[in-house]
Amino acid sequence: MTFTSPTTRSSPAVSIEAAIAAAVATVERNARALGAAYPGDTTVDNRYHPRSAEGAVPEGGNRGWTTSFRTGQLWLAWELTGDDVHRRAAEADVSDFGHRVRNEIDLDTHDLGFLYTLSTVAAYRLTGARSARSDALLAADHLLRRFLEPAGIIQAWGDLSDPLQRGRTIIDSLMNMPLLTWAAEQTGEERYSDAVRRHTAQLEQHILRPDDSTFHTFYWDAETGEPLRGATEQGAFDESCWARGQAWGVYGFAMNYAVTGDERLLVAARRCAGYFLRHLPADDVPFWDLVYTDGSDAPRDSSSAAIVVCGLLELARVESDAAQAAEWAARAHAILASLIANYTPVTPEDADGLILHSVYDLPKDVGVDEATLWGDYFYLEALMRVSRPEWKKYW
Repeated sequence: MTFTSPTTRSSPAVSIEAAIAAAVATVERNARALGAAYPGDTTVDNRYHPRSAEGAVPEGGNRGWTTSFRTGQLWLAWELTGDDVHRRAAEADVSDFGHRVRNEIDLDTHDLGFLYTLSTVAAYRLTGARSARSDALLAADHLLRRFLEPAGIIQAWGDLSDPLQRGRTIIDSLMNMPLLTWAAEQTGEERYSDAVRRHTAQLEQHILRPDDSTFHTFYWDAETGEPLRGATEQGAFDESCWARGQAWGVYGFAMNYAVTGDERLLVAARRCAGYFLRHLPADDVPFWDLVYTDGSDAPRDSSSAAIVVCGLLELARVESDAAQAAEWAARAHAILASLIANYTPVTPEDADGLILHSVYDLPKDVGVDEATLWGDYFYLEALMRVSRPEWKKYW
């Protein structure tokens, strides 16, 4: 497998505001090029194309787990610029997400949290749209149907009767909990927040390993609740540490600590962050699995770096130790600076991605050394967090 290695540029570091301008220009250009069509999960040769058709969903249709990352970019672009062209495009997506949940199109996934937090929840937070609120609550109810008693976890993928997926959760699920937290805040119903508390406690106990690394995925016996085994789906091997999963751990544990008050989650976020930072190469952007270090010819994953920047800034916000909080923030700024300097297109027109050199699923040879929708979203969120510290997150 061949891929393009990032190269350190000799030009001066780009300012945050210049990086925002370049990123927003790319968001706008992609929106003009694709119109209402959702892009694929990743670029192909650094260009986004309409999402492929599947079943009854046509080309460019709203299916899969990543479509809301386009919508989230549009909301961020609107907040950063005030240009209503971005708001109108985001609202068109939000209407389509309402259609998707009301017609139960491709909902057999815990990633309803990703999908509806960055679309309908964001819309309600930003505009007060009542239809968006209703659709987000409906999505939360669909997500809660995936909660398995007595295991106390939300099943990740597939129909709940699928024996291959029964009792499986993955570390990404931490980022899907905010939809349930928001639903609890809106309705006052304890069933949502109880699921968040139980699910995150199970991940803290079982998906986080003694050396502070994480499994990608973990299985429970859905009938007895017995924890069974850890594994991977996208990492190098079961006992390695998939970089994107570790980044989800930093952000997800920190964010869920803030709403549950469970100190074990704060400790888990610190442990995930420490392991991630200890395994970074010289330029602060990880290889796709943290088993690889400087000198390896393995691909990098800039999307993991973008996620962890947001996670470290969130951890700094909830950290009780002021000196440690300052260190988390400083490391976040250093990683973001490397992304800006070394992983963005030299000019925005060179590629459709906001950041280059990401990996979706290397074991399946999907999206290797390409831009990804989530990498682009979290890069723009990172720029927002740094440039507008008062910004209120969608999660």
